[in-house]
Amino acid sequence: MKIIATKLKDLVVIQPGVFEDSRGYFFESYNKEVFFKHGITTEFVQDNQSLSQKGVLRGLHFQNPPFAQAKLVRVISGSVLDVAVDIRRGSPTYGQYFSDILSAANKMMLYVPVGFAHGFLVLEDHTIFSYKCSNVYNKESEDGISWCDPDLNINWGITAPSLSEKDKNAKRFKDYSSKF
Repeated sequence: MKIIATKLKDLVVIQPGVFEDSRGYFFESYNKEVFFKHGITTEFVQDNQSLSQKGVLRGLHFQNPPFAQAKLVRVISGSVLDVAVDIRRGSPTYGQYFSDILSAANKMMLYVPVGFAHGFLVLEDHTIFSYKCSNVYNKESEDGISWCDPDLNINWGITAPSLSEKDKNAKRFKDYSSKF
């Protein structure tokens, strides 16, 4: 398993060791000992999974303290453009984003620490997205930032994605007062 640093502090791409043969493949999607060895000491307490069609955009989501969540995200089937935005006040990369393609084919994962907004654009029909969370979901703590915020200037490669009502009404980044 390779842990690959990104331009955003604490946000890392994880490339699992994949063992393939004529029968298929095997890889560890999580190994506490390996993660801890690389400084990822997050304890995960909840697993979530979603199914979405091409053109669906989910995000940018996060939970405020005390229910803030770190996430370990990956794609089981299909592919997404995955995006994480640093919303930690005082961080040298505050307001900057990182994006990468996560897919069933490349088996890449992204570790999204507490203090990041997270979202993804589905690139293929029938995409199954999976994420481990470090805290339980709490509706009162959930929050979001507009996917198309001009100050963040995220290149999603789409102008009219399929959005939930919550995501259609998400606030601008400049109007968000970070609790991180």
